[in-house]
Amino acid sequence: MLVTFRTKAYANITMFGDVAVALLKLMGQSGTVPGALMPEDIPAALARLKAAVEEHAQESLDPAPSSAQPAPQDGKEGQYVSLAHRALPLIELLTAAAADGEFVMWD
Repeated sequence: MLVTFRTKAYANITMFGDVAVALLKLMGQSGTVPGALMPEDIPAALARLKAAVEEHAQESLDPAPSSAQPAPQDGKEGQYVSLAHRALPLIELLTAAAADGEFVMWD
């Protein structure tokens, strides 16, 4: 599943569903897709997401690798995308929406 975040103040952002739901929950949302934030609710959601990113800056949202998965062919084991990197586009979208007083929707 893919989840797309939309607002008139910023370009659409599409994420894998599991990552998007995890970020929504860090924002204090239920994780339900589809959903929306009213302009007056965005600053609080943005603050929660930024706090979660700072608290878990080096953690990944990826599941722990299992021994059943093949080893990477390029020899770069243990690589992952940190929570901070995954959240950055959404933080920018929320910041732009808050500045312009726009709704944020996801589906």
